[in-house]
Amino acid sequence: MDALVNLGEGFAVVLTPINMLWVLIGAVLGTAVGVLPGLGSAMAVALLLPVTFSLDPIGAFIMFAGVLFGGLFGDSIAGILMNTPGNSTAIAGSIEGHRMAKDGRAAQALATSAIGAFIGGIIASILVVFFAPRLAELATLFGPAEYLALAVFAFVAISAVVTDSVLRGLAALAIGLAISVVGIDGASGASRFTFGLPELFDGIDIVVITVGLLALGEVFSVAGRRGTPDDTKLLASSGRLWLSFRELRQALPAWLRGTAIGVPFGIIPVGGSEVPTFLSYGTERKLDGRRKRPMFGRGAIQGVAGPEAAGNATAGTAMGALLALGLPTSATAAILLAAFRQYGLQPGPLLFDRAPDLVWALLASFFVGMVVLLILNLPFAPLWAKLLKVPKHYLYAGITVFAMLGVYATSGKILDLVLVLAVGLLGFLMRRYGLPVAPMLIAIILGPLAETEYRRAMAVSEGDAGILVSSPISITLYAVLAVAVVGVVFTRVRAARKQKVAA
Repeated sequence: MDALVNLGEGFAVVLTPINMLWVLIGAVLGTAVGVLPGLGSAMAVALLLPVTFSLDPIGAFIMFAGVLFGGLFGDSIAGILMNTPGNSTAIAGSIEGHRMAKDGRAAQALATSAIGAFIGGIIASILVVFFAPRLAELATLFGPAEYLALAVFAFVAISAVVTDSVLRGLAALAIGLAISVVGIDGASGASRFTFGLPELFDGIDIVVITVGLLALGEVFSVAGRRGTPDDTKLLASSGRLWLSFRELRQALPAWLRGTAIGVPFGIIPVGGSEVPTFLSYGTERKLDGRRKRPMFGRGAIQGVAGPEAAGNATAGTAMGALLALGLPTSATAAILLAAFRQYGLQPGPLLFDRAPDLVWALLASFFVGMVVLLILNLPFAPLWAKLLKVPKHYLYAGITVFAMLGVYATSGKILDLVLVLAVGLLGFLMRRYGLPVAPMLIAIILGPLAETEYRRAMAVSEGDAGILVSSPISITLYAVLAVAVVGVVFTRVRAARKQKVAA
């Protein structure tokens, strides 16, 4: 009951003209950026991070909520109409979605995607409203050793378990940890890796890192591919904008199954929605194989419905994990954690007590944002696709200018412009050589937390390392992580043996 009362107060804050405007702006910008291949919701949040510092925290995070879910749907538009998903989270839904588009059912595929995103997001948001406060109460049991175990769990899960190459994932993690220690050491007061520059005493601004890594890194990557043949073709969004009763009957179970698969993955640090969306796709394909006339491979509506619901359900519960535990379970959540810190806020169990107005307004904005996105995207999805026709050299030049202006407006330092270019080149090299970006972002965000909690644990125990594995929570986290790593190693070794035998 308390949750409903608090949520009602949150709606009272959101449903004001100015905050509704921020929701609308966030939804529009998120969808527009998400449509563009290679960008997505994380990129949209990174680009808007410098711009929102002129807003009050509630207005800024309400806008971010619209950006987050708008970016997820925008990712799917490009995948369905062009077979080039805006982000990796939309790949699974684009497989059958693009086949539906080639079969003249593009509008039905887009409608399935929009409704699936709405259902998955709404159900996840309801669960977050009722269970995030309970999760925050559970988090009060966490001490230094438990928070360190949580950080290590996130590091290893995202860099070693989820990525295709363990070595590349760990290399990206190491780069992020190296960047995270730049600045003044809080315990000793000594400067670390600052090269004598006073501007680096506070470390490298997270805005510089996110904008450089995501925005400029992608710009340089696109420029590096210039001149290569591009055989992608934008299909017209033909067909009706609504679903028939037969299509709804096929899609509804897939929407619910996808939501059920996606909800728990928002709390587990797996790097984003890639794993649950492909799990949902695989589940729907297996179920379809039992039918007399399987539809997969010919444009199965279930292949769009399940993954889309799973992706948005994961994003919704990821916000719950961020608010209640302070744990970013994806690259987008890591950037939002950085946004909280820019406003002097630390997500976690104390946030519900220290900033209840912000928390409940943000949760209410999830529901409002979903409705706004459904209204925007059902009839206007074909218009968003027109952005794909903008020449890339104009589009990415504009992104570069916007990114550089945003970074300079935030700090007013010339050094930050140099650093953002350097980080952008690093992002380009990481993309060129297949190093994942998510482990690096997670390491930069959680690295200082892990170091601080480790030092606190050692100080409390007077140097006894046994404190790190002395509680049931930390032992459980390390045990689950060990089982996951062993399982991944076993699976990959078996796959390599099968490939060797087949060759």
